[in-house]
Amino acid sequence: MASKLTGGDLQIIMRIAVFRGLKAETVAHMIAPATVVSVRTREPIVQQDEPATAFFIVIDGWVKLFRSNLAGDEAVIEIMTKGGSFAEAAALTGSRYLATAEAVNEARVARIPADHLVRCIRHNPDISIPIIASICQHMHYLVQRVEQLKALSGVQRLAEFLASLALQEQGSCALVLPYDKTLIAGELGLTPESLSRAFAKLRSVGVTVDASQVAVRDVSRLRKLAADGRSAVRGTLQAR
Repeated sequence: MASKLTGGDLQIIMRIAVFRGLKAETVAHMIAPATVVSVRTREPIVQQDEPATAFFIVIDGWVKLFRSNLAGDEAVIEIMTKGGSFAEAAALTGSRYLATAEAVNEARVARIPADHLVRCIRHNPDISIPIIASICQHMHYLVQRVEQLKALSGVQRLAEFLASLALQEQGSCALVLPYDKTLIAGELGLTPESLSRAFAKLRSVGVTVDASQVAVRDVSRLRKLAADGRSAVRGTLQAR
């Protein structure tokens, strides 16, 4: 179900990297035909390999980007929330969506038609600079994700994920997992069983979990665990 943008929606859209540095009136013109789409839990927003006709900005909720193979196995690429944008490159090049985007929970996403955006760029090529910069920034993020999957152990990936949810740099804190553990496992490149084992290992450094509630005794220790080398991590966990 599509609706018009609200004032709050516009504030979120104006702050995303794609439009950073552009004048407010320029952005307003670029998003003039945009609509907000409300999606239900597990409802697809776009499908992998469909022709790309728009790019999207998450206004509210969580959205999962993933690819599927012929056997139906999923590889989670990214999970994003408010202010995250996706499918810019595919939309601007007129190619196909590289991944399926699906709502993790009830969500609202802004849909910006590709043809209108391309016309805006042809009329004013300077506005393509922040768009290109945003795409490059996202590519850098994905390279970091690949490095994380290759270089960090499962325990470290989980430690880094939990530390990213903490609002403080040190001390104790209580966290609420933002989505279910199966999805967290997919995002971290783990099986659900491996995720459970990683949580069990983190108990030795003061991390306890009860359903979606997580208690962290020392956030700084968690951050250090995520940053240490694999051998140092093994020593830390075995020493406790």
